[in-house]
Amino acid sequence: MLNIADTLHRWCREERPFALATVVDVTGSAPLPIGTSVAVDEDGNAVGSISGGCVEGAVYELCRQVLQDRGPAQRAWFGYSDDDAFAVGLTCGGELDVLVQRIDPKAQPHLGAAFTEAVEGRTAAIAQVVDGSFTGATLSVLGDSWIADRTLGDGPTGRAVGDRATAQLRSGRTGLVSLGGDADTCPEQLNVLVHVAATRPRMLIFGAIDFAAALAQAGRFLGYHVTVCDARPVFATSARFPHADEVVVDWPHRYLARTAVDARTAVCVLTHDAKFDIPLLQLALALPVGYVGAMGSRRTHEARLDRLREVGVTEEQLVRLRSPIGLDLGARTPEETAISITAEIIAHAHQSTGLSLTRVTGPIHRVSGAASGIQTVFDFL
Repeated sequence: MLNIADTLHRWCREERPFALATVVDVTGSAPLPIGTSVAVDEDGNAVGSISGGCVEGAVYELCRQVLQDRGPAQRAWFGYSDDDAFAVGLTCGGELDVLVQRIDPKAQPHLGAAFTEAVEGRTAAIAQVVDGSFTGATLSVLGDSWIADRTLGDGPTGRAVGDRATAQLRSGRTGLVSLGGDADTCPEQLNVLVHVAATRPRMLIFGAIDFAAALAQAGRFLGYHVTVCDARPVFATSARFPHADEVVVDWPHRYLARTAVDARTAVCVLTHDAKFDIPLLQLALALPVGYVGAMGSRRTHEARLDRLREVGVTEEQLVRLRSPIGLDLGARTPEETAISITAEIIAHAHQSTGLSLTRVTGPIHRVSGAASGIQTVFDFL
């Protein structure tokens, strides 16, 4: 639903009831991920898309029906029909499971507060129960606290959903999670879709070289907050890196030690100098970041591994190091190399092969990590 947060924020502020249709599961090849929503207000105004156009008409009518009936939340399934090419369905061959529910901002004021946080660039989370007797119940996490609607309340089920949604917010990732089945905490087993409005993930580029300038531009395009860091002030300037959000003059390992990182952070080491590389990589490989890559030839890589072992980096940590950095695209120019590096970051985040799609069998859009309880760094984008 955060794909339409701007409009939902306004509707909540105006206390305007609306129907919300949200993708809660995807099978096969589908154009948009779980968490994507369409909303329709009582005047028939619609915003958003869940299928790129294939099933929008049917979803719109379901929303209108839910608004008119004021009934409970409904689940609807859409798939491609081979027998009738004109039937409601997905021409891409995938399947969508959609939750349609009526939202009353007066009765659920916490949603308006969460949308405000999201629109103004602050972190927040909204949890939707997508099955069971609590289907359609919502809860918002604002800062260090959570607020549930009356359906969930603050009993065992509400606390279980609130705790899990808070954990998802800390991770910075939208995801479908399962919980419950414990009589002491949450007796009923539930699937809960947690929508997370998170700050941009970070890309930390060390080494103020031409390749870093191209990588900063590619990282910015992908939605990263990009930092370029180098100990040499003559090279680390904003004029040389106009696409970076910030340019820092400091020793790389010293800056990494004092800056905030998380599981979505990509660390790209382009320094080509052991006095910078070794202390920086020693620290980076011990941190809970999502990606660590280092530029250099295979000979440089082998020498770097020996030095890292000498300073106590374990084999388990070394497995995390992507070096030589990037995918085998035959890249030569800084721009091509930036594509090679970002392609590897994307593939690593989604646990994909990085192979050409012509060499891979099965659906193009595989089951997302979120559907299996594993979220990726790109879920928020």
